[in-house]
Amino acid sequence: MVARLRSLWLDVNASYWFYPALFTLVAVGLALLTITIDRHGVSDALARLAFVDLARPDGARSVLNVIAGSMIGVASTVFSITIAAVVYASGSYGPRLLINFMEDRGNQLSLATFIATFVYAVMVLRVVRDARDAVGDPGFVPQLSLVVATGLMLISIAVLVYFLNHIPASIRINSVLEGIGRRLTKEVRDRFPHEGSASEPVEADDGQILSATASGYIQIIDFRGLDDLAEKYECRITLKLRPGDFVHPDVGLATVLGCTLDEKLAGKIRDCFSLGGMRTPAQDIEFLIDELVEIALRALSPGINDPFTAVTAMHWLASATAELGRRDLCEGPDRGDYRPDRVVPLGDNFAHFLRRGFGSMRAAVATSPIAAAQFLDALLGVASALPSAERRTLLRREAERLMEQARLALAGPSREELEERYCAFDLAMNKHEYHGLHT
Repeated sequence: MVARLRSLWLDVNASYWFYPALFTLVAVGLALLTITIDRHGVSDALARLAFVDLARPDGARSVLNVIAGSMIGVASTVFSITIAAVVYASGSYGPRLLINFMEDRGNQLSLATFIATFVYAVMVLRVVRDARDAVGDPGFVPQLSLVVATGLMLISIAVLVYFLNHIPASIRINSVLEGIGRRLTKEVRDRFPHEGSASEPVEADDGQILSATASGYIQIIDFRGLDDLAEKYECRITLKLRPGDFVHPDVGLATVLGCTLDEKLAGKIRDCFSLGGMRTPAQDIEFLIDELVEIALRALSPGINDPFTAVTAMHWLASATAELGRRDLCEGPDRGDYRPDRVVPLGDNFAHFLRRGFGSMRAAVATSPIAAAQFLDALLGVASALPSAERRTLLRREAERLMEQARLALAGPSREELEERYCAFDLAMNKHEYHGLHT
């Protein structure tokens, strides 16, 4: 249940309806509050202030009509621009980046502000009443509410200016890559907080296999719920898959050791896995790595041929890989919610992350002299930050594999220049190894 609730929150977080709906409710409540205050004499008090020019019913209606009409028009335009930007970004950079733009708080809050201002103006407009001398009705103009509506209009104008700057800035490729890279580095630091260790995950003992009964991507795993079950049944639950993996019926989710795996326990364990139709960044570092790789592969495709975008993607990937290389990788998602002797997540070592990132783009990089040279420089930069000789060996092996493919893809001066770059890389790596042996 917890996993499903967290998955639902991820869907809400990446939607364009939640904040507009929330702001609409706030606008309705604010309108009712200010109208009530106006009915209790605030309008009369404002009338006694010399510097306040009170609005009459016709003027109030005109102002509120203008605010309401313009805000709903602006909201429609903003939504259209946002959808156009989202379609452009997903088509240019990859469909997996759609969730990044759907989660953009600037777009969500801008749309919510315009809709809320429209709703507030309409709510106030409905209570403006002309004077009726025949029945002794003096009429009613909610002066405080009108002032608030004007203030909301000014705020909306400021938000519109921000939005018009934010949209083109958010779809610039460098901004997109920076956002993914910084988020990936933060996720690495949060998940693997301990530095100075080259510990790698080890395989756990086998047990009774628990299979999935549905299809979809694993979006959220409720580790606390699994830990509670393991404590209650005095067993150990070892995960066979990670968040982001696709499952279908009869695929093994986990193994249970130390107790009998009956249907009741199996159902409770399955409830700790939330499945969906797409991957999400929650608990899934590989998702962010794949986004950088996808952008690099698209940039290096023959139809686009933009090696400099691929180089920028490699730079951010190198930053995250260096963070991974400095850290103890014997941790899983939500590490504070369970005991590792009761719940054992699927461990991913440094070789796994290196293969997922640099290894996935290697074949495409080998066809571009510019990207291949920067690939070697990126690996060298990662190596300079690693305390582990074993992990530096993996980087050296990745460079060797790149050269194997580049020798097949390149010829002439481009190949000769890359060979020289590789010799410099190898010499620098040897210096790192010598320094490591004598410190």
